Amino acid sequence: MNIVILDYATLGYDLDLSGAEKFGAVIKYERTAQSEAKERVKNADIVIVNKIKMTKEVLCDAQNLKLICETATGYDNIDTEYCKERGILVANTPAYSSSCVAQVTVSMVCSLFTHLKEYEECVNSQEYLKQGNANCLIPVYHEICGKTWGIVGFGNIGKAVARIADAFGCKVIVNKKTPISEYECVDIEALAKQSDIISIHCPLTPETKGLINERIFSMMKKDAIVINMARGGVWDEKAAANAVLEGKIGGLGCDVFSSEPIPKDHPFTSLYGLKNVSLTPHMAWGSFESRTRCFNTVLSNIEDFLSGSPKNIVNL
Repeated sequence: MNIVILDYATLGYDLDLSGAEKFGAVIKYERTAQSEAKERVKNADIVIVNKIKMTKEVLCDAQNLKLICETATGYDNIDTEYCKERGILVANTPAYSSSCVAQVTVSMVCSLFTHLKEYEECVNSQEYLKQGNANCLIPVYHEICGKTWGIVGFGNIGKAVARIADAFGCKVIVNKKTPISEYECVDIEALAKQSDIISIHCPLTPETKGLINERIFSMMKKDAIVINMARGGVWDEKAAANAVLEGKIGGLGCDVFSSEPIPKDHPFTSLYGLKNVSLTPHMAWGSFESRTRCFNTVLSNIEDFLSGSPKNIVNL
């Protein structure tokens, strides 16, 4: 059994990957360029991948390939239809990062809503000392309690965020495919108009690609905080940048980008250094606990597959 790990650097250098060795010979690549992927998977029985695109062109010569293990919940980098035609199973790792992503989402919201960057700078620059007052209350900030928190997508992460928003005393409204009874479900236009805080947690699909566009941004409150923890493609990144620069929204937080790492010509480079913007390097999923759960689920997926009872298969 030949097992190929294409991009182990995405899991972190502190993670022990030796558990895969019990299933066969393991070849580990720190990173794989897209142009290298075809050759590297050619003789694999099992591929473990995070970001490399598993297209027909990459997989066409991998005649022994039986299973692709995605080290993430989302699997938009894999051509699942082609894999289905070939009889290649694709397994994802659901629910491993819900608490972690919710934690970072709420951290961004609290930081932006409370203007923590500005207050920290007030102290670090010694402006606090120069002012001579016992406190500094500029810029003005408001309580999250009582605000409306709109959640786009209501899987495990969206639900975890909703529980925290509840604890803050927010009114939670939800945009999702199938209505639920726990919270008020609204269309994306109503969510944009009503929400003080918007956090995005939906998968990237043909239906959600570009869901948050210039038209939707124009409907938002001028002081709304918008957080994207889903995929870069679920919103128009240029429209998102313009919404901040033109004062259409109060602040923006984002951990995911259509091209990663952020290229020099990305619209968000115009937002670097702004106090009402929080950009992080796709780290929200990656606490040590979360990454450990993720890889343990991959090992479990391989074990279940080899035992004849595959689980977490997304292309049956």
